[in-house]
Amino acid sequence: MDIIRTLMGRLGEYRRQALLAPLFTFAAVGLEVAIPYIMAKLIDRGIAVGDLGQVWKWGVIMLACAGLALLVGATSGIMGSEAATGLAANLRDALFEKVQTYSFSNIDKFSTAGLVTRMTTDVTNVQNAFQMVLIIATRAPITLVASLVMCVVISPSLSVIFFVAMLVLGFLLILIMLKTLPLFGRVFARYDDLNASVQENVTAIRVVKAFVREEHEDKKFSDAAGELHDLFVGAEKILAWNNPVMMCAVYGCIIALSWFGTHSILDGQITTGELTSLLGYVMAILMSLMMLTMVFVMISMSAASGQRIVEVLEEQP
Repeated sequence: MDIIRTLMGRLGEYRRQALLAPLFTFAAVGLEVAIPYIMAKLIDRGIAVGDLGQVWKWGVIMLACAGLALLVGATSGIMGSEAATGLAANLRDALFEKVQTYSFSNIDKFSTAGLVTRMTTDVTNVQNAFQMVLIIATRAPITLVASLVMCVVISPSLSVIFFVAMLVLGFLLILIMLKTLPLFGRVFARYDDLNASVQENVTAIRVVKAFVREEHEDKKFSDAAGELHDLFVGAEKILAWNNPVMMCAVYGCIIALSWFGTHSILDGQITTGELTSLLGYVMAILMSLMMLTMVFVMISMSAASGQRIVEVLEEQP
């Protein structure tokens, strides 16, 4: 909590955008969740009975909702971007100001390369995480809950399929996340080594050339870059399972809904339009879970960066 308080204390003049972004996201989600329900009305009251007037009525309502959702969603994205980039700019200013007050011993403690990494890579990670929190971390839970509520309202029995898929998918995504987080935690330490190699080589290039040490410096940089590459590849190999797992859950739900939904239509329990809306909600629910996983991974990655930034800001000269 101290880390979050310190970082958010640098938000400054961008607090308004940070508050408005989630509000616009909430409005956009409400409009998007209503669209499958409106589509069900269009099919049942218009297309199924051949009533062109109802088709026009519900079609216009659906287009209006889609247009408003696009407008409100774009506004949310703009607000979120302004707040996140503003936070990053203020953090870099604060870090640079703080470093100006350091003694030589303070600079030696962090190393020049470490301070450069904190002002660039670490701040960028915090910026990306903050933007995801403002938009995706707001959108995903609301979409998930609202879609589940609509599914239960339409067909409580078929909603069981969604809950089973959520449990299985949630377990697998959390497992993937837990495997990747330790790897990402080690990545940032390697960034310092990489930047140190570049900084030392460029600063002392005359010495390197005078003693013909180019080959040694090349090997030193290659080793640091190779270790960073191996860590990233290892993490990405695990994260690569996200999409296949997601697609299996989506298509499994679609097949199950199509099978059981067809029987429900024949038994008169639901209508064709309601089954169509359920298929729309299944995508919204599972995509929300996927987005939440991405947010958790990004936040976990940025937590290490946030800690490194706070260490510099709280260091006593």
